[in-house]
Amino acid sequence: MRSAFSILLVFVSLGNALAQSGCRASLSDVGEDAWQQLNASTNGRLVAVVPSAQYCYDVGCTDEQWVSSTWRGENMPGSMLQPNWEQDYDSSPPELCFRNTTGNCKHGDVPWYAVLAETVEDIQAGVNFARTNNLRLAIKASGHDYLGRSTAKDSLLISTHGLQNFTVHDDFDGHGSAVTVGSGMGLRQIYPALKETGKIIVGGNAATVVAAGGYIQGGGHSALSPALGLAADNALQFTIVTADGEHITADDTQNSDLFWALRGGGAGSWGVIVSATFRAYNAFNATLAYTYLTTNSTNATDIGSLMTTHAAHIHDFDAVHGGQYYYVLQNATGDGKRGFYAHTFFPNVSADTSKELMQPFLTEALATGAWGVLQEKYQEGVINDLIYAADNEGAQNTFMGSRLVPETAYDEPEAIGTMYTRLFEAGAHSVLGHIVAGGKVTENADIDSAIHPKWRTAKTHVIVTNSWTDDADMSSVQNMRSLFQTAQRPIMEKVTGSDAGSYSNEGDAYEADFVTTFFGQQNYGRLSEIKTKYDPDDLFIVKAGVGSERWNEKGLCKVA
Repeated sequence: MRSAFSILLVFVSLGNALAQSGCRASLSDVGEDAWQQLNASTNGRLVAVVPSAQYCYDVGCTDEQWVSSTWRGENMPGSMLQPNWEQDYDSSPPELCFRNTTGNCKHGDVPWYAVLAETVEDIQAGVNFARTNNLRLAIKASGHDYLGRSTAKDSLLISTHGLQNFTVHDDFDGHGSAVTVGSGMGLRQIYPALKETGKIIVGGNAATVVAAGGYIQGGGHSALSPALGLAADNALQFTIVTADGEHITADDTQNSDLFWALRGGGAGSWGVIVSATFRAYNAFNATLAYTYLTTNSTNATDIGSLMTTHAAHIHDFDAVHGGQYYYVLQNATGDGKRGFYAHTFFPNVSADTSKELMQPFLTEALATGAWGVLQEKYQEGVINDLIYAADNEGAQNTFMGSRLVPETAYDEPEAIGTMYTRLFEAGAHSVLGHIVAGGKVTENADIDSAIHPKWRTAKTHVIVTNSWTDDADMSSVQNMRSLFQTAQRPIMEKVTGSDAGSYSNEGDAYEADFVTTFFGQQNYGRLSEIKTKYDPDDLFIVKAGVGSERWNEKGLCKVA
């Protein structure tokens, strides 16, 4: 990787436009001696950062590596899971960098420098440097970020990937079994390590998600949530470097207001998490059911009919606290066929019983003849082995939007089906659904945290994705950016209502009313007060995050 100082001269072209009242300073305003001192204070861990396409152009990468979220997260500090967040589509001309077309590569919205932190002191050095020099700061654990919050234009990045500590506690401060993980440790490492101790925590199924990063700050849904609650419901303690550079502990007895905010108050707004401690449960056997249906039909009403059936059977797994990720794709098999596939997790349930629970939906779904089974498989094992994939595919240009669907909405399955029909007619590339609410998530309504209250009355979380290829023109990209708000959100709100809320880690970065949608009006005032207390100068600003209404889209200049 190139020395951080080999690109210092590029900042001359940036000028001093940002070095004005109400704006962050330009990195070119910071002298080379200061950068040298930061590099020395972090033991040489300050590096230059380039867009992922430029990195692959410079050092080479295979097609498999390019789409691997694991490879991207571990090898390229400037990489995002979705490279569209590395582009600056809004500059004139746009600042873009595409794979295999990097002869005239622009830096876009990628940070220029990164501190590859391995210690608390590294993080403190980066935070103090950014605060002292009034720089835009970005925080990244893995880059598995659907809203582009772990990158920022003209910024200094702090990467926590190097914080890989892992400690199991037999009894953590009277809370029982727990595990403390560093904010660089991904789920693909955590689950196997916990298996060795006979434990499991609530986490997602994407390999590169970092449990102690943005995942937990957004609330953290899981296939285990109907049985065990959200990840934030199971958080016991955080250690975090705040905007003043202090390394503090936040739990129910120390900095309890910050502890409240870190559990659901949004990723990237509160500081740099060093570690998080989660309640641990005894590992258990489970069954993972793979279900894959396809259709030759190009009629969106056939999708709607299938999803009406799915909605009618949404409660089939309630008694066993099952969770499910289900997807409808326009082109599922690469030959134009539409597909539905589901990964259903059955805790403490055998394969035979799981098959019996799946059968009512499948029987009714296949009765029309429009859909056929391409794959049906039931895998038994320890939950630690089943809950995550070894890797997951990235490198796709995607904007998304989402809503929590209230449990009461499923009283009218036909309305759910109509919603799907109209979403695909309105140009959706895919629609993803998650049975990750109800059950214990609802029962945990008495937990006092920043979790959006709509989680406690939801049954599912449904996401619409809108994607494009690198050769799309800028008007098409801008259309994709606005498609959810202009065409798809109104369709969803006919079912969910206008105040249903959304999971802030899997929503639309351009939400018209992100305060209501991501946090809830009843939470936002308290969140704003905590933000002012711990970060009075808004060092930690991200898209659609607490306090972001005071800054422009790039987080570089104040607007209020």
